[in-house]
Amino acid sequence: MQALLYTLAPVLAVVLGAIIASRTKLQPGLVAGLQHLAATEILPQVKHEASPSATLIGGAAGVATMLALKAFEARFRGPMALLAAIGIDILVDGLVLGLAFVAGEKAGFLLTIALTLEVLFLGLTLTNELAETYRSRLRIIVIVSAMALLLPIGALAAVPVATLSPVMIAGFLSFGLMALLYLVTEELLVEAHEKPDTPLISSMFFVGFLALLTLEEIMG
Repeated sequence: MQALLYTLAPVLAVVLGAIIASRTKLQPGLVAGLQHLAATEILPQVKHEASPSATLIGGAAGVATMLALKAFEARFRGPMALLAAIGIDILVDGLVLGLAFVAGEKAGFLLTIALTLEVLFLGLTLTNELAETYRSRLRIIVIVSAMALLLPIGALAAVPVATLSPVMIAGFLSFGLMALLYLVTEELLVEAHEKPDTPLISSMFFVGFLALLTLEEIMG
């Protein structure tokens, strides 16, 4: 329940980002910078004590799922593959947040701060991408808000997942890691580099990554 309450902050951040982006025309350079920042997500912690087979099976399932989404995107028009990739990523973020609160309140609180910043940038960039397909601002805000609701759903899913063995948890997180890597390498950064690029824009990825890495070190 505590994790569920804390997910309200990132959910509101996504909705706020969608409203801002739908009402303001973002400059291409700013969009590229935000996409670099959104790509610097917290990597799910695959437990080292778990069996390699669980990590391999979970990761292979994640790769197969994302490649299937890519094939789906190639056959049909629209941003469905991007929405699916981000949806899986947000769901896993919620799962990781829920598991963090199982480990301790401090870890969960710090992770909430990091996720709030991450999904705010993600909401801004997703809204901007959807604006190229949909003209209705209300429809875009509804879609992005619905995606944000996957965060508390993921946090709720952490309750039964936390009762599983470390091997099974590692499989879940390995699947999420593959989904995250696909989103970063095949969607966000690809889109970012199609826009005007500068050293400052490229540095946003590393600035965001170092900031989140520092937070993870604080979390211990």
